Amino acid sequence: MEFDCTKEGKNIYFACREKAAKYNDLLNSRERAAELLGISTSTLANHELGVTKNVPPDTVVMMSDLYRTPELRSYYCKCECPIGRNLPLATQVSGLQGITVKILNSLDEDAVRTMKKQLLSIAEDGEITADEQEEFDGIVKKLEVLATAISELRMLAEKFQK
Repeated sequence: MEFDCTKEGKNIYFACREKAAKYNDLLNSRERAAELLGISTSTLANHELGVTKNVPPDTVVMMSDLYRTPELRSYYCKCECPIGRNLPLATQVSGLQGITVKILNSLDEDAVRTMKKQLLSIAEDGEITADEQEEFDGIVKKLEVLATAISELRMLAEKFQK
């Protein structure tokens, strides 16, 4: 089951629960959802109505797991987390085909071989010099793209295992 919790004029936490209720009747009720999350009904209502400005990360993780919405974690990290909102993170799960293409594109044999040689050359003396910094930053960016794609693949696999 794959779906995105787009706001559609609704709070994202409410929208995710509402969409999850299509496959889990227990989530139709805010009271029952709160019980399953181990929080009070009023706390869940505050999250879903936007009263709570900073939803605790552990609550977001529980919601994401219960609602089977890994994109909720990405949304939180990208839009609400004070640390993550300035980082380039995926905001939604792309689907198996898109993630696979992203990973395989990142693992192009020639590009990996070149990156390996560059990294070995930079690391050879045990430090990153000023003239190596730009090249090193480029390698890190390429690895971050790969790490993000792997993370998306892991979330997608977890979603299908439930």
